[in-house]
Amino acid sequence: MEICLNQSSTDDFILLGIFSHNPADLILFLAVMIVFTLALCGNVLLIFLIYIDPRLHTPMYFFLSQLSLMDLMLICTNVPKMAVNYLSGQKSISFVGCGIQIGFFVSLVGSEGLLLGLMAYDRYVAISHPLHYPILMSQRVCLQIIGSSWAFGIIDGLIQVVVVMTFPYCGLREVNHFFCEMLSLLKLACADTSLFENMIFACCVFMLFLPFSIIVDSYACILRAVLHMHSAQARKKALATCSSHLMAVSLFYGAAMFIYLRPRHYRAPSHDKVVSIFYTVLTPMLNPLIYSLRNREVMAALRKGLDHCRIGSQH
Repeated sequence: MEICLNQSSTDDFILLGIFSHNPADLILFLAVMIVFTLALCGNVLLIFLIYIDPRLHTPMYFFLSQLSLMDLMLICTNVPKMAVNYLSGQKSISFVGCGIQIGFFVSLVGSEGLLLGLMAYDRYVAISHPLHYPILMSQRVCLQIIGSSWAFGIIDGLIQVVVVMTFPYCGLREVNHFFCEMLSLLKLACADTSLFENMIFACCVFMLFLPFSIIVDSYACILRAVLHMHSAQARKKALATCSSHLMAVSLFYGAAMFIYLRPRHYRAPSHDKVVSIFYTVLTPMLNPLIYSLRNREVMAALRKGLDHCRIGSQH
């Protein structure tokens, strides 16, 4: 009897999640929710500071505000549903909800990856061609960079979600993850997905190594420019402006490469779930800290904002 549930639109998936209800996992769940709250507040605050402070109306901070917006959307795509499922004991997610999660997740990860690469190019122009920086990184160029980053991710997300959600799914429909992660979902398909999985792997290689090659090339040029600087203070300042971006790149690409570029026989669902927590929750929390604590302009804008609040409360 063939019940290869092609009524996917009416049947829910079950998200097995990452936490059980024992005391140790409850503590871990609370820790994730604290990190989620910090990521939410940190990214909202950073976007707000960049918006209100005229000193931060530069290409670098414009890109940073878009990075924070992507991080904000990324954590809101998966974590709230995970929390609701854990607290309510209801582990289901609708077919449409699953498709929305996949679409948003793939789009945001793709957009963020490319934006991080193009931010490295911005640092290269600022350090290697400071006199031409206003021309090379004009408002039009900045909008093109942001537009291409979003478009690149959204097109990739739409293509992948349409293909994934057209496969027939059968059996218990239990996704061994805390969100509708595409590779975990494909394991439930009652059709041969090997060709599509190979295409996903090739797509991931392209989407990770295209921006990564931009980053490596940009920083090679930056290093060359820094070594030719005569002032030690200028060298220190140049390296300081790049260190924050390099830390963000290392966190994002390290986790993404671990998940998507490992050979299939080395993959374990437990490892994937832990690493997914790292780059869907922890990295979005760390990015605002990396860019604010190591950045004098952002800290000055924060102090200015706090002073205004203090003066306003006294009146």
